[in-house]
Amino acid sequence: MDYALRLGRRALGTTAENPNVGCVIVRDGRLLGLGWTQPGGRPHAETQALRMAGEAARGATAYVTLEPCAHHGRTGPCAEALVQAGIARVVTAIEDPDPRVSGGGHAILKRAGVTVQTGLGAEVARRDMAGFLTRITKHRPEVILKMAFSADGKIAGGIGQRTAISGAEARARVHLLRAQCDAILVGMGTVRADDPELTCRLPGLSQRSPVPFVLSRHGSLPPGSHLARRGAEVLRSSVPEVLAELGGRGINRLMVEGGARVARSFLEAGLVDQFHLIRSAVTLGPQGVDGLAGLPLDQALQPFNVLEQEMLGADLLTVYEARN
Repeated sequence: MDYALRLGRRALGTTAENPNVGCVIVRDGRLLGLGWTQPGGRPHAETQALRMAGEAARGATAYVTLEPCAHHGRTGPCAEALVQAGIARVVTAIEDPDPRVSGGGHAILKRAGVTVQTGLGAEVARRDMAGFLTRITKHRPEVILKMAFSADGKIAGGIGQRTAISGAEARARVHLLRAQCDAILVGMGTVRADDPELTCRLPGLSQRSPVPFVLSRHGSLPPGSHLARRGAEVLRSSVPEVLAELGGRGINRLMVEGGARVARSFLEAGLVDQFHLIRSAVTLGPQGVDGLAGLPLDQALQPFNVLEQEMLGADLLTVYEARN
């Protein structure tokens, strides 16, 4: 199951409205097939793994990170495909809350005499597929806020100034996070101050840049800006309305990169699921721009638990997770 979960993470940010699922087929200690949800959501992980296993799948065990689908779409249900392939046992991490599935996949397997076990690796699977699960259950994307703070809690040396705060290792991690998200959002102030590209610039992953959005009640994109050239859409609704709209478009994971007022609005609305905070040793001084537009950081972090910490060069990355 651990291997299946790692395979599923490869698909983060690429599966459109579908979940990022991993599947491993084994028998007698031998790996027979593996797969993960392909870009755009098809083929599914189970289909990929069954194709690799071929006839050897008969009598084998399939480890799948999410309950196999039970509905007919562009392809038939994965639960039926597993039955037809002769899989004897299916181990899943979690049940699929999608009303079109929601226990139906497990039921198909059990009716066919397949042994079903669920719950293995459930906590990790829920975190890995939080984007899909949040969109299905809360009708909005999972929101991942990323901020880089100086040692004195600033995000820029002054208003309208583009300021490098974190080092190369931290910037590379941010680009990886972008590659794992469906969409990315900033405020118009960030566009005017930084003219960001909001792309993934890691070697081999440039095609996985998230779809860009800009939050602004009144402003328009500067015609020559990077985001104007990328065709970024300006969203003019409130934060809850924006999230409902993006969820309706099938966006599972939304990365929010600032600026300070946008970050504060998401935090105060209680609509941040993960907060990736990079702390630098750099000090910017009293003229610097406050990281959360006057919202004290300790207050902003009260609804969160620390999920993990890591040194990235000279910078400290702390990932906070909202308490349920």
